[in-house]
Amino acid sequence: MPSYAVAGASRGIGLQFVAELLARGNVVIALARNPENSEGLQSLKDNKTLHIIKADITDLVALKNAAEETAKATGGSLDVLINNGVYQNKAHLYNTLVDFPSTEELISDLTNSFQTNVLGPILTTNAFLPLLRKGTLKKVITLNTGLADVDLTSKCEYPKITSYSISKAALEMVNVKYALALKDEGFSFLNISPGFVNTAQTAPSEEEMKEIMVMLGAFKKAYPDWTPVPVSPAESVCTMLGIIDNLTVEQSGKFVSHKNNREWL
Repeated sequence: MPSYAVAGASRGIGLQFVAELLARGNVVIALARNPENSEGLQSLKDNKTLHIIKADITDLVALKNAAEETAKATGGSLDVLINNGVYQNKAHLYNTLVDFPSTEELISDLTNSFQTNVLGPILTTNAFLPLLRKGTLKKVITLNTGLADVDLTSKCEYPKITSYSISKAALEMVNVKYALALKDEGFSFLNISPGFVNTAQTAPSEEEMKEIMVMLGAFKKAYPDWTPVPVSPAESVCTMLGIIDNLTVEQSGKFVSHKNNREWL
């Protein structure tokens, strides 16, 4: 049976990937910074094909150990890596580049965003690359967002969610560079946006709701006929798995939406 490693598996879309892949009978490696605190992972831990490993995607030692543990669980190979870990600082989510409280906070937010959202997938991919090279499917999937798309941002005229968008835009180039570097080895690299998904664990505050409505209004500039109704993580993951299952080497390096094109909403 195919083997999958999911980085950032403690909740939301990452956890849903774990659950769906297990239901399909796969061997699943779930990487989480604090798996003991994830009720979702703990509820699945008795599954015989699930291996839960504690690993922070920015921690080289932890990733090395995670790859070694994965090799023991799979016999030394890995078919698919799904990079899902993400950093967002709610305190600065709706700041633009020109209205952070201080330059120091701007630097910190950008640095932390790049550390997790760009370096994290790079370090994780490199740590698991020896196992992926021995795998059959050789697929590396990295979750991205339509907010990283320059054309969409320009059409929406939306300047906020700054550090997250900038770092995720860099992630598209990371995907292309990997695809080119490993194109002769049969790898398929894909950036994919999950769509408009409800992953919130708590209800937004009144102020957050105001910002969300502004953002949705901006999206309507690009997609005037779009109805802003979020889908569930389960629906999103099932849709993405359909795309991942059919991913070919010829498509390596692409960044697509949940519709398998550049239509983000």
